[in-house]
Amino acid sequence: MKVGVINIALANPRGFCAGVERAIIIVEEALKKYGAPIYVRNEVVHNKYVINDLKQKGAVFVDDLHTIPSGSHIIFSAHGVSKAVRKSADKLHLIPIDATCPLVTKVHNEVNRFYEGQYHIFMIGHKGHPEVEGTMGQIEKNSPEASIHLIESIDDVEKLPNIDTDKISYVSQTTLSVDDTSIIIDALKSKFPNIKSPKNSDICYATQNRQDAVKGMLGNQDLIFVVGSNNSSNSSRLAEIAKQHNIEAILIDDMKFFDPSILKNKKNIGITAGASAPEILVQQLIVEINKYSDTVVSEIKGVEESVIFKLPII
Repeated sequence: MKVGVINIALANPRGFCAGVERAIIIVEEALKKYGAPIYVRNEVVHNKYVINDLKQKGAVFVDDLHTIPSGSHIIFSAHGVSKAVRKSADKLHLIPIDATCPLVTKVHNEVNRFYEGQYHIFMIGHKGHPEVEGTMGQIEKNSPEASIHLIESIDDVEKLPNIDTDKISYVSQTTLSVDDTSIIIDALKSKFPNIKSPKNSDICYATQNRQDAVKGMLGNQDLIFVVGSNNSSNSSRLAEIAKQHNIEAILIDDMKFFDPSILKNKKNIGITAGASAPEILVQQLIVEINKYSDTVVSEIKGVEESVIFKLPII
């Protein structure tokens, strides 16, 4: 029995960003050119549906480069890798194909520039995230003149000792919450007034656009679905934004986990998708909702994205 009419509002922009599309195309083109298997270090993007699809096409995702046969191609994920990983691939005679998002590469370049200038660097990000590991891994060994230190919260900033130098800088993980990152940056600037900022914000355009789109729909929704995987930082941030504004939010990437009871007493539902989530999952979610209610679907106007990143030599 259907619960009545539910208005579904689709956020825009949503879903794949240019960096994710580029990474997926790189894997698919490598498979076409060299045949299966093509090895990929870690998940090329954080989405279960995408990873399973690429596995079926012949991609093999590995954590340990030593498990890859010598002479094989190895694709570095969109999140980027450390210098140590690149050196390890070279020593193992693997042929690298770099799918690092160009916006992550920009942050790597900033770290290297600050390091060459013997700056102390603060990395704003989440411990254990592959992008953070890759970015911090641009500095292979800390030295008295230059170092990199992870900052996850304002509490981390407050615990920092005073540093007897004006050569202090910061960079950020690209997929963080714009608001949360701003608060940490303000705290760093308060503690270290001379801290040097990146030339441009490290938060990627797609992350910011998707967060702005969610903020724009908050006042009209009883519930917001965020299509994306749990290990996707940008997807998780979208759900957090809704919850911070007292809007119920559910992160979902597999429709077998859809719980129809959540639709009870809901009249207006918003749907968005993280930058690593394909549109097909959004449409599958609409189908699920429609099984239990009559739906009226509308698209919310938003920023039109036209960014395209050039593919590397494959």
